[in-house]
Amino acid sequence: DLMARFRQPLKEKLDNIGARRLFWEQTLDSPVVEKVLAGKDSEAEAMLAAAIESADAACLSRGEVYLVGAGPGDPDLLTFRALRLLQKADVVLYDRLVGKGIVDLARRDAELVYVGKARDKHALPQNNINELLVHYAKQGKKVCRLKGGDPFIFGRGGEEIDLIVAEGIDFQVVPGITAASGCASYAGIPLTHRDHAQSVRFVTGHRKDGSVDLDWEHLVGEHETVVFYMGLVGLREICSQLIAHGRSGDTPIALVSRGTTNLQEVITGTLDQLADDIEGREIHAPTLIIVGSVVSLHPRFGWFKP
Repeated sequence: DLMARFRQPLKEKLDNIGARRLFWEQTLDSPVVEKVLAGKDSEAEAMLAAAIESADAACLSRGEVYLVGAGPGDPDLLTFRALRLLQKADVVLYDRLVGKGIVDLARRDAELVYVGKARDKHALPQNNINELLVHYAKQGKKVCRLKGGDPFIFGRGGEEIDLIVAEGIDFQVVPGITAASGCASYAGIPLTHRDHAQSVRFVTGHRKDGSVDLDWEHLVGEHETVVFYMGLVGLREICSQLIAHGRSGDTPIALVSRGTTNLQEVITGTLDQLADDIEGREIHAPTLIIVGSVVSLHPRFGWFKP
């Protein structure tokens, strides 16, 4: 066993157990593993020996932030890289859009920090979250900021990276399956289809000031699918504005609530009726809104049975 043979030399080089653990974590995420898998043991051994020779406890204890997309809910939709970094992290900051099944995949001794982030019910303001990332990283910890969907698609990932860059902290960004893709797939609604839509547009239905003031004239193309994130509260206004700007009232529309999970619910209707149809009905967040004729394919293509 390659690691067993080098355990004692590493112990002599690094007397701190934490530094040694970090060394092995980095080794398992390096070309050494590729050499072993390719059967090139002598090359792997030479690389590992060189890595131990140059190992430095101070460098190994340098903090780092992983901005990780957790996908839309189903833990099976995590990427391998997301899982690897999640299990490498000393601290995990997560919010309500990340399912418990995903958080449970963190290392057993990792510190789990819930930072909330629901509409009008933030457990922590965004600035505080940004500062927490810096705080933990400056302690030399590996920090995983676990975010639902994809960090750079309506996930405020750019805001969190700003302060990290300004502080000179190392970071990585791991893309995740965004809600539009994941929820549409699990609802059996192809976002594009040659007979229905040649383009798709992602829009946030919740602006910074709480309004739904959008560029409506560019959201009414007949052969385009429009997906609204965080738009449930403004559903009636979204429907009325699309109709007012030229979209037909009988255009199909779908709500996908808690998509890709065993609590998924898909509600379909038309632009001129759906808001009335769900009046007084409890629809759970997160809910995605899909507008376009592709929604008509849901009865035939819906495959996921929660």
